[in-house]
Amino acid sequence: MTGPLQVVLGTISLLLLVVAVVMAYRAVRAMVRIIRTGQPDDTRTGPVGPRLKTLAVESLGHTRMLKWSAIGVAHWFVFIGFYGLFLTLVEAFGEVFDPSFSLPLIGEWGLWNLFADVIGAGTVLGILYLIYRRQRDHPRRQGRASRFAGSNEGRGYFVEAVVLTVGVCILLIRGLKVSSGLTDAPSWSHPVSGLLATVLPDSPDLLSVVAFVKIVVSLAWLVVVSRVLNMGVAWHRFSAFFNIYFKRESGGGQALGPLQPMTSGGKPIDFEDPDEDATFGRGKIEDFTWKGMLDFTTCTECGRCQSQCPAWNTGKPLSPKMVVMDLRDHLYAKAPYLLGAQKASETAPDYDVLKPSDEQVWTSGYARIEGTNDAQAHRPLVGTLEEGGVIDPDVLWSCTNCGACVEQCPVDIEHVDHIEDMRRYQVLIESNFPSEAGVMMRNLENRGNPWGVQASTRDQWIEEVDFDVRTADGPLDAEVEYLFWVGCAGAIDDRAKKVTKAVAELLHTAGVEFAVLGSGETCSGDPARRMGNEFVFQMLAQENVATLDGVFEGRGPGARRIVTTCPHCFNSLGREYPQVGGDYEVVHHTQLLSQLVEEGRLTPVTPVDRKVTYHDPCFLGRHNKVYTPPREILGAVQGLSTQEMHRCKDRGFCCGAGGARMWMEEKIGKRINVERTEEALGLDPDVISTACPFCITMLSDALTTKKQNGEAAEHVEVLDVSQILLRSMVPAGVAAGSPGTESGPTPGTEGPTDRGTAPQGTGHGEVQAGQSGPGAAPTESGGQ
Repeated sequence: MTGPLQVVLGTISLLLLVVAVVMAYRAVRAMVRIIRTGQPDDTRTGPVGPRLKTLAVESLGHTRMLKWSAIGVAHWFVFIGFYGLFLTLVEAFGEVFDPSFSLPLIGEWGLWNLFADVIGAGTVLGILYLIYRRQRDHPRRQGRASRFAGSNEGRGYFVEAVVLTVGVCILLIRGLKVSSGLTDAPSWSHPVSGLLATVLPDSPDLLSVVAFVKIVVSLAWLVVVSRVLNMGVAWHRFSAFFNIYFKRESGGGQALGPLQPMTSGGKPIDFEDPDEDATFGRGKIEDFTWKGMLDFTTCTECGRCQSQCPAWNTGKPLSPKMVVMDLRDHLYAKAPYLLGAQKASETAPDYDVLKPSDEQVWTSGYARIEGTNDAQAHRPLVGTLEEGGVIDPDVLWSCTNCGACVEQCPVDIEHVDHIEDMRRYQVLIESNFPSEAGVMMRNLENRGNPWGVQASTRDQWIEEVDFDVRTADGPLDAEVEYLFWVGCAGAIDDRAKKVTKAVAELLHTAGVEFAVLGSGETCSGDPARRMGNEFVFQMLAQENVATLDGVFEGRGPGARRIVTTCPHCFNSLGREYPQVGGDYEVVHHTQLLSQLVEEGRLTPVTPVDRKVTYHDPCFLGRHNKVYTPPREILGAVQGLSTQEMHRCKDRGFCCGAGGARMWMEEKIGKRINVERTEEALGLDPDVISTACPFCITMLSDALTTKKQNGEAAEHVEVLDVSQILLRSMVPAGVAAGSPGTESGPTPGTEGPTDRGTAPQGTGHGEVQAGQSGPGAAPTESGGQ
């Protein structure tokens, strides 16, 4: 059946194949060379077994994509079609020469033909649905609310058109084989193409033409992406496998929870004696590790991270997607300079050449610049538009570290780690950070707490309970089950102190022997680390590890147990302190209280006739996957009715305090805590419950404002889960009005001791600055 038409089309196909393969090889080689310019990271290669398992589960199972079920199903068919039907492209090279050609061995096999028919149809239907969703959710309809805002729409259209065309060609070729009598496969193996064959002509030549179109479109796609290395919407089809395999957690977990230690040249930095040429954080694109560069390359521009980001959703310039896209575009624009192919001029040119379009400014708040030039080579990684910065400072400092971006990313990009690494450079090298946060860092260095109060303040809550609280003085007695890590907020902030007293009361009622450090406790270091001041974090962490090792002296693994009410301390003590030699079994108070209720050591029998909605703290939920215990406690309280907010659990919305944002003014857009409180009030609750002192502060402040404006009922209150549990206890054991059960001050008034219990510049009160002692020289926080 080979005629002149087939010879011409086949010859063109083979020539195009040679060109495409050569270009693709050169593109992959260039991409690998560029990624290898990154800093080394030896933690990504093993163990091989768990990494391969994670790769198989996430890719074949589409576990991350299926978080958005309909889109995940559609994408699964497109994904399987791209790889599973690759042999149909091989077959097309034979069909363009001979319409009756079929693959050796499996070409007429019924199961293969059924697979090709079903997956081919699924690919077409899947891409049609994805095209529909892109148009339905398009920025022209939804503006900034669209998850595609800032994405390269033209590139997305191109990829969608290619997938749709190839999918249709597969079905047409199969249908034409049936209508032309060119297949011996059983009729049950081509249900879709067999139906299509009823309207197709008997035309072998048409079959060759369709096969030619399939080849040309497929190879044209390969040629285009080979010329555009930063087309993540196309390249992720290949790089995603490597990005998933080399993810931070070999067991499959996301890059959440602990921040990684600062490294230079692939090795942790010794802050007591750092190398002279050590790289502190990421100050240039080449300072990122090769895995970071692989992250940037793999971004699909799907916008899932952007749609979940609390900063973006409240009008701030931070979009996790566009941070990665801008870093990627800058990386590939600067690549010739990194590889030595071009040499930059000695002085930076005028950055007016980098002025973005109005659309770019509206979309991201900073410049998305393409092309290679001297301006790209000299651009600072973080800087304003006038400075030619790749990432605007307002973008960098808007991040709350909530982890929603990492949780939702289908290709395991580690947004939070990259943002924190850039912050580290800005703090430690540039000493460039929001001024109000400087007060907090000086207080941490000089007083061991963000508020700058005397250490003796940490003991004051003990005087307000009517039972003895053991204070650790040397190694703990054998009968002590837990060290109660109170935390700075729990000991200093009046609202958080109520939670501390409630937890202590519940532990005492349950017969749990515990002790506290009192004035011997200092900040866990979380605010400093999330701010980017790794130096102060290391100092505080090592001091605390020495203290904890002292009180746990003589205790083996499993007996060094800590309970804390603060998710940030919970995360630091349990998951970050092992980096500095501190290994402890750390539980959150909701985990311990839930266990005590289950064991019958706490019996909530007094009904609490309230409607409650629970807010998931980011560092308890997304970062540490503790979702169930707080809900189990609420479920055990009689009379209580609960209702979930629309954004809850792994899609929970941040309160706005994480990432050291508790200590920075929120100057741009809508306040995150107001957005979250409005969502809660939409359910008409009596109580907004949570399990984090920072969340209590943020939600309480927003609720107070709402009450003052007449937008919330006076009886609505913000309570920790433990406070609700305490109210439900047997009256004879815990009298009404016990420490920790009381509500806050009347809305619109100030409590007797509330002033001075919240950070400066956040609208929550004032930091007690200036208590560092006369003559104390405030350090350049982070400066070496």
